Amino acid sequence: MCTGRCAHCLGISLLPLALACTLANAFLLFPNFEYRYLIEGNVSRHAWVMSGLWGGGFMVFIAAKSFMSASSKTGCCEFRTKMLCSTLYSAVALTGSTLCFMICCTGLVKGPLCAYKVTFSNRSQGLEWGYPLEQFSTREVNYLYNRTSWFTVCVEPHNVVLWNVVLFCILLVLSGAETLLCVVQILNGIAGCVFGPGVRNNKVGPV
Repeated sequence: MCTGRCAHCLGISLLPLALACTLANAFLLFPNFEYRYLIEGNVSRHAWVMSGLWGGGFMVFIAAKSFMSASSKTGCCEFRTKMLCSTLYSAVALTGSTLCFMICCTGLVKGPLCAYKVTFSNRSQGLEWGYPLEQFSTREVNYLYNRTSWFTVCVEPHNVVLWNVVLFCILLVLSGAETLLCVVQILNGIAGCVFGPGVRNNKVGPV
């Protein structure tokens, strides 16, 4: 057993996930790579929260650096101290990735903010910004199961439903993987605190 090497591998694995979360959340702020919707404030509130930036990104990145530094310590007491710190960082990163997962899940179910056609009291039609795909009762079929609505309900931005579905799904997968790796590191950190650097460093004298 080598808890230090395991922590190092987990840290390396978390770095690209944190970077990918940050990029995916950044793309959510710019539907179709257009910045005017962000300036006008016509971006989904779940994208505005930027959980992929601070939750699945920054908090996980800091934890990953802690995992990698813990593996470089050779002294028994110093190693145990670093592994304890990495366990605490793991708990923080676990909180961030879990919040990111929950917020993205809510954003995916709610649907994107977009301009859709409405009929006013004078029977004239126009565009209004809102969440037309939001499910208000359990009897309604969620838009995720009706792909026709992806391309017919929202008028602007173009294909914003597909844009949001793809990016939120990516964030869900990434934050889910981060959550799993953080749980593994918590268990690994506890093992490192109890058993030290690993059994290979223990010398057994002759009988």
